Amino acid sequence: MALRHAVLATLLSGEASGYELAKRFDVSVANFWHALPQQVYTELRRLEDEGLVRGRAVRQRGRPDKRVFVITRAGQRLLREFAGGVAKPSAIKDDLMVKVQAVAVADAAALADEIEARGAAARGKLADYERRAAALADPDGADLGPSLTLARGIAFERESVRWCAAAAARLRARPGAADGAR
Repeated sequence: MALRHAVLATLLSGEASGYELAKRFDVSVANFWHALPQQVYTELRRLEDEGLVRGRAVRQRGRPDKRVFVITRAGQRLLREFAGGVAKPSAIKDDLMVKVQAVAVADAAALADEIEARGAAARGKLADYERRAAALADPDGADLGPSLTLARGIAFERESVRWCAAAAARLRARPGAADGAR
């Protein structure tokens, strides 16, 4: 999947400025696709150049004008083609897992601390995703896509919390863990 597909999918819920779209990204697709606001703005310009979104200026009182974007028929067609294709399998790329793999030469106590911090962050994300899921107006209708992706995010974060607790406990129980690297 490319960022373009995530931007187009996010625009399905309605017109948005680049800033609004970046915020929407944070609350809708952040549990499965990460993008910095600058990347979203750059992608919007490309999509507009290709006729996949259409932008228009909106005057604002006491603030600079803004541009808002809407997905075009061509953008919907591209998104439909993408959705009809076979998705590539996902893969984990995680620096923390490399550190865990290298525990034989690492400071196990420091690694356990880092894993516990990751677990705390996962608990925070989990609570946020659960709040968002509970707030969906129509989880089996218009909000079906967001409902399903939040369910996946919730399952992922629950497993992360579980794994972090178990991994940190095993590292702390390891002989010599308090002594640091071996």
